[in-house]
Amino acid sequence: MICPCQMQQVSPKTYAQCCEVFHLGKTPATPEQLMRSRFSAFVLGLSDYIRDTWHPSTRPQDLHLSPDDQWVKLDIIKSSDKQVHFHAFFKDADSSSGFSVLDEISDFVFEEKRWFYVSGITNFAPAQLNRNDVCLCGSGKKYKKCCLAHP
Repeated sequence: MICPCQMQQVSPKTYAQCCEVFHLGKTPATPEQLMRSRFSAFVLGLSDYIRDTWHPSTRPQDLHLSPDDQWVKLDIIKSSDKQVHFHAFFKDADSSSGFSVLDEISDFVFEEKRWFYVSGITNFAPAQLNRNDVCLCGSGKKYKKCCLAHP
């Protein structure tokens, strides 16, 4: 199985090669590893992992996730020692392209020898796909020959 954080990447890693080790207890060494593993956990519905990696000062009291196949791609834009800027693409029937994007700059803190997600500045927008981009539906075809041609 391709790791959810690697979907539609050029050379994707398998779940076992990527996020599974974190979901099984290994501590992510960087905010980017934590962000990738959290994205995968959201897709897979791993509520406990999301809760355990969310800083207690900002964590919601109730967090119940179900697996969510609407998330189709994660792109890391920039990563530093305390922030990760990413785009997370998801299916959206109300968007003209059929997809929207969550643009987030996430803040992380290192405490108790591990990273925690603290908060993020988010923006949602319709995905702007170019005709020659690979279609986000997962077909492997160019957008112009796939969802653009057959909405």
